Amino acid sequence: MQSMKESVSVGYFLQTGMDSLGMELIAGTAGIDRKIIEPTINRPGLALTGFFSHFANKRIQVIGLAEHAYLTSLHKEERVKRIDKFFASRIPCVIITRNQKVFPDIVSIAEKYGVPVLRTRMVTKHFVNAATIILENLNAPRMKVQGTMVEIMGIGVLIEGKPGMGKSEAALGVIKKGHALVSDDITALRLDSAGNIIGSPVNITRYHMEIRGLGIIHVPSLFGVSSVREDKVLDLVVTLCKPGTKDEDDRGGERKYHKELLGVKVPQIFVPVAPGRDLANVIETAALDQKLRRLGHDAAKELDAKLVSFLSGGKDGSE
Repeated sequence: MQSMKESVSVGYFLQTGMDSLGMELIAGTAGIDRKIIEPTINRPGLALTGFFSHFANKRIQVIGLAEHAYLTSLHKEERVKRIDKFFASRIPCVIITRNQKVFPDIVSIAEKYGVPVLRTRMVTKHFVNAATIILENLNAPRMKVQGTMVEIMGIGVLIEGKPGMGKSEAALGVIKKGHALVSDDITALRLDSAGNIIGSPVNITRYHMEIRGLGIIHVPSLFGVSSVREDKVLDLVVTLCKPGTKDEDDRGGERKYHKELLGVKVPQIFVPVAPGRDLANVIETAALDQKLRRLGHDAAKELDAKLVSFLSGGKDGSE
C-alpha cells in the first residue's frame, strides 16, 4: 500500500546527506525535528538586507560566500539585528557553505529560536545541486511491495507472487546466470522526478536472500560484488501464478497487462509455476523480450502480420 507523503525533518536530511554533503551540526540542536515544508534550497540575500516580502521561509536557507561577505560588512549591532529577524521568520534550518566561519551571533540566536545551523565544506553551487537531488529523493512518493527484484541486461524486473511460489529461488537462478539482485522479499519503490519507478532494497535485508531449505545467504560473498545493485528502474513485473490463470488465455502474447504502481503503469506478465519448469530461464527471456519491445520489436505482432500476409496470398511466409 502506498505510504502518505510527509515533510522531511532537518534531522533526517542531515542524517541522509551527512557523508555525501559533508555536513556537521553547529547549533540549534533543539530544532532538529523541524520540518522542511518545501523541498528546495533558498539563498536569503534579500531577507538579510531586511526585505521579507515573498521570502521563501519554508525552505532550507543557504548562506554562501556573498551572504557571508555581506554580514561581515555590517556593524555588529546591525548584523545581530538582521540575523535575529532572519531566524525569527520560522525557517527550518540554515546551512553555511565553504566551511566559512560561523559568527558567534548566529550560534546564540540559533539557540534562542531553536533553528539548526549546519556547515558544509562544499562550494555553494555544488552543495545546492547535490542537496536538491537528495531532497527530491526524500520527498518522492514511496511504497513497499512484496516481491524480489533483479536486474537482467539493464532491465529491472520485479518477481511477485503468493508465498511459496518460488520468487527467491527463481531470482537465485537468474543471479547464477550472471545477472544481479536488487532486493529480496520486500522491495522499496519510489517515483523520481522523471516519472520512473526506482526499486531498492530495505536496509535490513540489503544484499541478503532467504532460500527455503537453505536459510539466509549473502549474495555478493557467494557470487561477487557485481551480483548486486543498489537500485534500478522498474521495467517489468513478473507475476508467478498457478497454471490455469490469466496467462493461459493469452498464449500468443497479444493481450498486454500492466500493473499500476505509484500511479505508473508497468508492463506485467503472468508466468505459471509447474514442476520441472525453468523459471529463471523464462524470466530472463521475458526481460530480454521486454528490452526488444522498448526498441520497437514485437514478436507477436510480427508473426501475426506474417500470418495475415500468408493467408491473403502475400509473399511473406508463403514458402
